[in-house]
This record gives sequence, structure tokens and C-alpha cells, in this order.
Amino acid sequence: MDARAVAEDLVIRRADLSDFDRVAALLRECRLPVDGLRDAFDRALVASRGADIVGCVAIELYEGAALLRSLAVSASSRGHGVGGRLTTQALEMARALGARDVYLLTETAGDFFPRFGFAVEERAGAPAALQNSVEFHSACPKSARMMHARLSL
Repeated sequence: MDARAVAEDLVIRRADLSDFDRVAALLRECRLPVDGLRDAFDRALVASRGADIVGCVAIELYEGAALLRSLAVSASSRGHGVGGRLTTQALEMARALGARDVYLLTETAGDFFPRFGFAVEERAGAPAALQNSVEFHSACPKSARMMHARLSL
């Protein structure tokens, strides 16, 4: 399938509770943690093609900061801009919810996020509330790199 066909039939929408099991399965397929996602699922987005969910992302809010988590794209949809569209819309959601700073943890996608304004920083520099999140505390290994982006208003 060419990139234009993928872009034309892709729909990105807010997730609803009926999507949770399929999103969790996609995250597991991509070897990403599911821990704590249910609590943030009201701020999750899914990318779908027909009835198939081919991508997802979620935002957690912590005292003016946001955690971008659970960005995943199915193997068959990678390389077609799905992850970029999900990231852009997640950052727009974070901004609309009042976040000025967005953080994330990654072990494998450190080269993907700089195009969205993210840079690697020390984990100790994250706000305390974020450091106490499931993602920081137990879901992601200590080896995961923290990245940070400042959102413009």
C-alpha cells in the first residue's frame, strides 16, 4: 500500500473505552507497557483504518506538565506518517489541556521525537508529580531516556 493510500483512509479520533483491549494488544505487540494506561484513556487517541486500530497515543496530565505515552503504530502501518500524525495531535491535545511542557520516556524512538521539539534530558529534571507516575516509577525501565519539549502557547 502506498503512503498516499494510507494517509487518505486513516482516521485519527479520540479513543473510547471499547477500544481499550485492542489498544492494549497493540502496545503489547510493540513491547510497550500497558500499566497505568486505563487511567489516562480518556486522553488517548487512536488511528484507525476501517475497523482496524493501527496506532495509538495517550497524554497524562501532571500539574501543568504532560506525559506523552503509549505511542505505537502497527508494523503494517509504519513508515507512512501515522506516528507523526498521532504525535502532532497528542501535542495539540496537551496544549489545549493547558500543558506547557511535555515529557516522554523511550528506549527505541529517541531519533523520532526531536522533529517535534523533544530533546533528551536527565530524568531527575522532570517535575516530581511526573516522577511519581506509573510510567516513570515502574512501567518503564530506568534505562529509558527522558525527553522534554516546551510547548508554545
